[in-house]
Amino acid sequence: MIFDEQIAFKTANYLLQINAIKLNPENPFLWASGWRSPIYCDNRVTLSYPEIRNYLCEKLANQIISIYGNDHTIVGVATGAIGIGMLVANKLDLPFVYVRPESKTHGRKNKIEGYLSAKSKVVVIEDLISTGKSSLLAVEALKKEGANVLGMLALFTYGFNDAELNFKNARIKLNTLTNYEYLIKEAIASGKLDSSMLSKLNKWREYPNKWKP
Repeated sequence: MIFDEQIAFKTANYLLQINAIKLNPENPFLWASGWRSPIYCDNRVTLSYPEIRNYLCEKLANQIISIYGNDHTIVGVATGAIGIGMLVANKLDLPFVYVRPESKTHGRKNKIEGYLSAKSKVVVIEDLISTGKSSLLAVEALKKEGANVLGMLALFTYGFNDAELNFKNARIKLNTLTNYEYLIKEAIASGKLDSSMLSKLNKWREYPNKWKP
């Protein structure tokens, strides 16, 4: 769910501006899932730009206050959302923990890093939502520790049907600053996307797991 259209366009503009999101239908990227994709998103790049990271942090923080109030723990999903999650927690003066994709194999073998008391209320921060599976695994880990997961906020989502279904089935509310639709509109408006590229992106978007360049 998009909370504010103006924020959605500005966030998309920022991500394109610094190449956090790259569009390249002619030379597609290979995702970890094995999918070939004409678009690649690495929102960790935003941490290198103070003006942009401050903007994103402020908008996430404002939405958290508006939706969930100010009595909870902020959780970042490793590794992409640790940085932005910490910034948001610091701005709100709230506790912060992060969730690893796998438990450590040494030491205390933690999967959740930081102090999280039983029955803690938490809001999860993600940098990117594709299918949502890794994000929801983090939610499962939090619930296993007794946390009350209020919801999740992310910088960007591709808006795949699988993701929407996964979040619906998990009963987790997802809000994002921007999404694929706003990204495409902003890319066209800024001249980063022509009609030929748009056609390829639309075909990919329809069947992302089967698309071939």
